Amino acid sequence: MGSGFNKQTSASRPRKSGWLRRNKEDYFIDTFVYLFCTIVLIITLYPFYYCLVISFNEGKDAALGGILLWPRKFTLENYKIVFENKQLMQAFGITIARTVIGTVLSVAACALFAYGLALKDLLFKKVYISILVFAMFFSGGIIPYFLLLQYLHLMNTFWVYIIPNLIGAFTVILMMSFFRELPQELKEAAKIDGASEFRIFYQIMMPLSKPVLAAVALFVGVGHWNSWFDSAYFVFDRDLRTASHLLMELINKANMTSMAAGMDQREVLESEKNFTSETIRMATMIVIVTPIVCVYPFLQKYFVKGMMIGSIKG
Repeated sequence: MGSGFNKQTSASRPRKSGWLRRNKEDYFIDTFVYLFCTIVLIITLYPFYYCLVISFNEGKDAALGGILLWPRKFTLENYKIVFENKQLMQAFGITIARTVIGTVLSVAACALFAYGLALKDLLFKKVYISILVFAMFFSGGIIPYFLLLQYLHLMNTFWVYIIPNLIGAFTVILMMSFFRELPQELKEAAKIDGASEFRIFYQIMMPLSKPVLAAVALFVGVGHWNSWFDSAYFVFDRDLRTASHLLMELINKANMTSMAAGMDQREVLESEKNFTSETIRMATMIVIVTPIVCVYPFLQKYFVKGMMIGSIKG
């Protein structure tokens, strides 16, 4: 009986020679996938790395070309010029203020809107959602938008960065889907205890929604940080320019009017200066990109979880 039991047990075990065996074709496919991903990674990261290398190299030497992997003549002069530029520091401060204020207010507004749409007994619920989806795919155009901002007295003010971007259709739909997945028993128990809808939203729903809130905050924050369009077309005061707008101007100009008192690249090469317009632009790009790159790793786990949960339909 014992031997029969052993035979039955051994027979019920999965054979290692079956699905666990890896042949040469499997190794070839894995090698190809790893090699392909490595190539894509290098192609994706190398432009950023090249900007970093050029930003730490002397401008006169960088103008000669041939720099690929590391600085040939290391210097911090480019970053010194960037941080000593008052216009860039002013634009950097405006960008930080815009990102922080805009992200906080936008997340709060989208959360309130999404929570209302997630209520089962909301009147005209389908109408609101239809309008929201329609607005996500169609817009009135740049001229009506420009006239609307003028009518609201938002032109050439800091709030032109904040108020028009408070509500995003995609973020509202994402948060609405997340709120629908939360246990309704918590709301019912809170209502029995006499809690109002606002108290339920603030003390129950918001603490449970940290993953989707972090994902939305990352979306909105990156959008505010990288935005230059509204600064270029709706703001005329140079003290209200954002860093991305200033960077666009530096990229589009082949001279260093705002950075080196009007000297072009040939004059710089002939002078004793160790920087050029190219190295200044590279250093400016690194300074602008670094903060948002440093923030992303801390929000990545919430970002992935929020996207996964928020995308589930009830």
